[in-house]
Amino acid sequence: MSSIGTGYDLSASTYSPDGRVFQIEYASKAVENSGTAIGIRCKDGVVFAVEKLITSKLHEPKSNRRIFTIDKHIGMAAAGLIADSRKIVTRSRDEAANFRFTLAQPIPVKHLVDRVSGFVHAHTLYSAVRPFGFNVMYGSYGSEGPRLYMIDPSGIALGYFGCAVGKAKQAAKTEIEKLKTQELTCKDAIREVAKIIYTVHDEVKDKEFELELSWVGEVTGGLHQFVPDDVFEDAVQYAKEAIKESDSEDEL
Repeated sequence: MSSIGTGYDLSASTYSPDGRVFQIEYASKAVENSGTAIGIRCKDGVVFAVEKLITSKLHEPKSNRRIFTIDKHIGMAAAGLIADSRKIVTRSRDEAANFRFTLAQPIPVKHLVDRVSGFVHAHTLYSAVRPFGFNVMYGSYGSEGPRLYMIDPSGIALGYFGCAVGKAKQAAKTEIEKLKTQELTCKDAIREVAKIIYTVHDEVKDKEFELELSWVGEVTGGLHQFVPDDVFEDAVQYAKEAIKESDSEDEL
């Protein structure tokens, strides 16, 4: 069977003879060209870290973020096409607001993920639309404890203890697997995800990047927030020192 589109990639509603939907694969490729995003589910919350690549020195710092607050208790991190991600941010916020207005209570993150993944999947069924070019992670902390989910361009939603997407996803997954995530607190995990981002960053191809860190858990009272400046600086310092130690050991 052919491994390239050869006419079967003109529509997301068309299968190739070997059962593939090429436009979904192309959407996944757009995610692989993005900066790395990491989510870890700890014993007392969920932490996010995103490597936002800087393509111009003229960009204003902390603009064009890739971490968003969906509801007070739900955060989202995105990798891939940022414009597509913003569409899902709006959709997610609408779902959360409608649920709160109708039932007078916060939306469970599992319910939100089910609703949004159905919307994403609908964009793989018709020739008039194209699949979204992103992977998005949702994190929440509530009465059921910490929860972490990820939705891919096909609309599949899975729960995770730790996940990574983007350019260096495989290297990041390897580093996450070394951690005992269920024994980490949010404060410990923030330092670890910062170290992973700095470790997997490709300084040759992508020289400049901006790190984004957020958390939701006991430390924030169940609210999704960007980490305070002092915690951010501590995590960055920890990451840089860990890399220096690793480089010194390699030289020996």
